[in-house]
Amino acid sequence: MNVKEQITEYIISQPEPKRSDMQELHHVIQELMPSCQLWFLDGKNNENKTVSNPNIGYGFQKISYANGTTREFYQIGISANTAGISVYILTINDKTYLAKTYGEKIGKASVSGYCIKFKALKDINLDILLAAVRDGFEAHNEKDN
Repeated sequence: MNVKEQITEYIISQPEPKRSDMQELHHVIQELMPSCQLWFLDGKNNENKTVSNPNIGYGFQKISYANGTTREFYQIGISANTAGISVYILTINDKTYLAKTYGEKIGKASVSGYCIKFKALKDINLDILLAAVRDGFEAHNEKDN
């Protein structure tokens, strides 16, 4: 099964209204970055144990670790969780930026250093969420220049 099929299967497996919200988010993120690389992580480690919720990823970055190793990973991710949906913005180094910039404007959401969690799209301002996602894509591009 290819990545697009895995993503479709994952979204379809969600109960409504989360399914429709995930589908809409997937669509609008792809509209923002139509040619970005798509990822699907099933949430399992090398021993096939579940270690996280499955994630849909968008974009590409190389993460460098203190020990000198690097890892290829996505820039933006979305995941269903028991309480709703999480959007991960993994390219902004300032871990106070998201909360300071979008926390009060986004609506009913929890905003941490790299994650925006909300119950449903109807609870948040989608334009503000997309501005945060755009910031994430742009932050990565600035690091590359």
